[in-house]
Amino acid sequence: MDLTVVRIDKPDDMNVILAQSHFIKTADDVHEALAGAAPDLRFGLAFCEASGPRLVRRSGNDARLVDLAVTNALAIGAGHSLIVFLEHGYPVNVLNALKQVPELCRIICATANPVDVVVAQTDLGRGILGVVDGGSPLGVETESDVTDRRQLLRDIGYKL
Repeated sequence: MDLTVVRIDKPDDMNVILAQSHFIKTADDVHEALAGAAPDLRFGLAFCEASGPRLVRRSGNDARLVDLAVTNALAIGAGHSLIVFLEHGYPVNVLNALKQVPELCRIICATANPVDVVVAQTDLGRGILGVVDGGSPLGVETESDVTDRRQLLRDIGYKL
């Protein structure tokens, strides 16, 4: 087995969701779930088939984001992997809808942080072992940090 690290190539502030799914319907069903979850959401997705023609299936409502998803899906190259890029919304807006997609097995990460994907290569193919999502903690929040965190949530509309 060989281990490789693949950095997800994306703009610094763009949200990405990395998941594992298992069926050719994934691209269509994830598209429908995302489109129904948030009306202003822009997204592109790519799903790597693991059998049959083993194509990268793609969909979305923004051609630039679809292209970004395809580029990253090919770089990761792991069977049954799904990558979604979002604009005008956050993962928190769509995660519950994605969890309801029957063929979606697991969500590996959902973040705007830099992401390294740890990939294993065997004779059978490639698989995602996990991710490194952003940096390690630099300390513990103070009371002032708690106040700032709660104010940020109010500022972006998640708290009253």
